[in-house]
Amino acid sequence: MARRSFLAIILAAGEGTRMRSATPKVMHKVAGDPMLGHVIRAARGAGADRMAVVVGPGAGAVEAFVGRAAPEASVHVQAERLGTAHAVLAAKKAFAPEPDDVIVLYGDSPLMTAETLKALRRMLTKADLVVLGFTPADPAGYGRLLMDGRQLTAIREVKDATPEERAVRLCNAGVMAFRGSLLPMLRKIGNTNAKGEYYLTDLVELANRASKTVAVLEADPDEVAGVNDRAELAAAEASFQRGARAKAMADGATLIAPETVFFSFDTRIGRDVTVEPNVFFGTGVTIADGVTVKGFSHLEGATIGANAIVGPFSRLRPGAAIGEGAHVGNFVEIKNAGLDAGAKANHLAYIGDAHVGAGANIGAGVITCNYDGVFKHHTEIGAGAFIGTNSALIAPVTIGDGAYVGTGSVISQDVPAGDLAIARARQVNKPGYGAKLMAAKRAMKKGG
Repeated sequence: MARRSFLAIILAAGEGTRMRSATPKVMHKVAGDPMLGHVIRAARGAGADRMAVVVGPGAGAVEAFVGRAAPEASVHVQAERLGTAHAVLAAKKAFAPEPDDVIVLYGDSPLMTAETLKALRRMLTKADLVVLGFTPADPAGYGRLLMDGRQLTAIREVKDATPEERAVRLCNAGVMAFRGSLLPMLRKIGNTNAKGEYYLTDLVELANRASKTVAVLEADPDEVAGVNDRAELAAAEASFQRGARAKAMADGATLIAPETVFFSFDTRIGRDVTVEPNVFFGTGVTIADGVTVKGFSHLEGATIGANAIVGPFSRLRPGAAIGEGAHVGNFVEIKNAGLDAGAKANHLAYIGDAHVGAGANIGAGVITCNYDGVFKHHTEIGAGAFIGTNSALIAPVTIGDGAYVGTGSVISQDVPAGDLAIARARQVNKPGYGAKLMAAKRAMKKGG
């Protein structure tokens, strides 16, 4: 069968005043990505070869995000908010050439999956129009799906529904798929309803009058949930996390206390990984097989090689690359730095803008002094090097393979391979002066 062209129209023009925010509603994040980004990925995953995003006036932040997340998508402005059909028609330039399949999505429904959208498209091989429905625990406020056998005859908005229609439990999720040949019907939709708007839902009745087949696909209520306020945003986050945790465990990872682990939308986690309680994965984290992430660690923009150990209380910032079998311990922060295989930084260290060679050891209290107030500088630590406790490496500097930096050193010059570097002032002892100094301070305190 020939590949069918697929246009996804994503409506992202809602004001979201209930969010009480200067940020456009669809730009609020779930699992580290704007809600609109989740919907774009679902459409792309379902095979959309064309995307049109409808925004409201002055939505520069949304347009900029679409440019980054979906440069292939066209952006269209709905100058007046006159209903969902009016919003779809704002994207009329995207209708040509006429697509085989059209799906209308909402930018504030971040849990929509590509699998559900694929199922809608499959139904379009037999139906002309398919509406996504669900059965909520409380249907109040939702439009009802009115059926005649398997044929959907109408969608009735609550304000326009009779008491008998409001008794129907099957509700409209908002998502609608239809054949491209139905696009001209959009212009026939009127606004003779309680709100005086042009409802996309009226397309169902128009299709029935034209003897088209109109069907319903029922979805999980959690998947189709829209977000209109902060409480619903939190509920969407919780639902995403439940699914992400379940998938991680199904794929072979051990989460000791799943409810305390938080993933981002793009977290990649291998098999036989163990994640201890209270771990947060920010965006851009990839974890290979056999890794252990100990409790209270925070990771973002990092890659971790096989069988490495991270934590507890570790922070990996963007650009951290932890090699196979490497160790990053408690209260260690790594930023834009790589630790090669078997390297260790077990406690109380900061490694920034650096490269640590295989098998090197970073002692407690070691810092790379990478920032001079204007520029960042690089530190190179060779394979098998040993950096003694409480040392400061003033970048740019290179520590050669197998070199040894003595405890408490401040290193401002390169250390050749195999050399010992000691850079600290000679100790001077003043006999009896310590007791005299303390006595003087106590007298000052007593007198003050």
